[in-house]
Amino acid sequence: MKRIWLLFSQTVTVLVAAYFVVATLQPGWLGRGNVRSGAGIALIEAPANTPSAGQQPTAGSFSGAARKAAPAVVSINTSKAVRHPRSNDPWFQFFFGDQGNNSQQQQAGLGSGVIVSPDGYILTNNHVVEGADEIEVTLTDSRRARARVIGTDPDTDLAILRIELDKLPVIVLGNSDALDVGDQVLAIGNPFGVGQTVTSGIVSALGRTQLGINTFENFIQTDAAINPGNSGGALVDVNGNLMGINTAIYSRSGGSMGIGFAIPVSTARLVLDGIVKDGQVTRGWIGVEPNELSPELAETFGVKASEGVIITGVLQDGPAAQAGMRPGDVIVKVDGKNVGNVSELLTAVAALKPGAAAPFNVKRADALVELNITPGVRPRPQRNVKR
Repeated sequence: MKRIWLLFSQTVTVLVAAYFVVATLQPGWLGRGNVRSGAGIALIEAPANTPSAGQQPTAGSFSGAARKAAPAVVSINTSKAVRHPRSNDPWFQFFFGDQGNNSQQQQAGLGSGVIVSPDGYILTNNHVVEGADEIEVTLTDSRRARARVIGTDPDTDLAILRIELDKLPVIVLGNSDALDVGDQVLAIGNPFGVGQTVTSGIVSALGRTQLGINTFENFIQTDAAINPGNSGGALVDVNGNLMGINTAIYSRSGGSMGIGFAIPVSTARLVLDGIVKDGQVTRGWIGVEPNELSPELAETFGVKASEGVIITGVLQDGPAAQAGMRPGDVIVKVDGKNVGNVSELLTAVAALKPGAAAPFNVKRADALVELNITPGVRPRPQRNVKR
């Protein structure tokens, strides 16, 4: 009996020791594994009990987070053939011949991306790959691969690429909704093409909107240094989990001034699932022209409202028009959620399921009206100008 108990104790001791070794060196092996999204993509998510973003595992160093996340952050090089604007003009061809018609210049671009699946899917910004003829991805282990565009979503400035390589490093998806102002974060990317670079900072603000960058804005603001070439790279917490896709900076000099913006991973996940599953992101649309409510507009349309979004135009035969919405109506709630500005209205309408009626609370003159609007599918934007 004593011998059995001794064997049992030794076994338990070995298992506990192994558990702590794995928990320290490879915490991702515990409590999580490859999960399948709604689009059937193999993703890796951080466990629900992962320490919050503000907890630093090793005092004074972010090396653990960098080692975990950096291999999954890639450099993206794009090229685009630029023809002379008059190369197809018969008179131009007459004077310059084949030289004018065939001469092309290669326009190069730099950016970053994040491998989010062992299947080779990469998240990056739409403006990094928009209009590119060729896209080459370079991993931290110096492997290179041609990438193809699976789909883009200009409304959020996100794009999905795919490469065909084995044994790809994959980043762990964190929970951007759990971020707080003041949490420490790292920005990883390829600024100015100098090579992969890691910078640190904090979350300066959350839910930044009305910046005029994208149609749908809900940015994480950070003071971690982000420069040209960082676009499409990773914003991670101190556990190395992906919190956002670095997208833009506010700058008067062209370099980092301590104000950078990242798209939350929660938004990126929805875009990824939609594009891989359906080929596009499906959003609700009601066919109205919204504007910020001002005393002048309220007086012009004769409405007594101090909050909400005023509708200055309604598309004929659109979903809103069919439900009875009129110019001058002020939308105060969508499907039970308050809306205080145009950005909130766009986000709330986009979240509605096309074909399923939803209640809209509207202030009309001095009365409150409820309209049941059945949204359609938001048309894809037509953009010809590269940002």
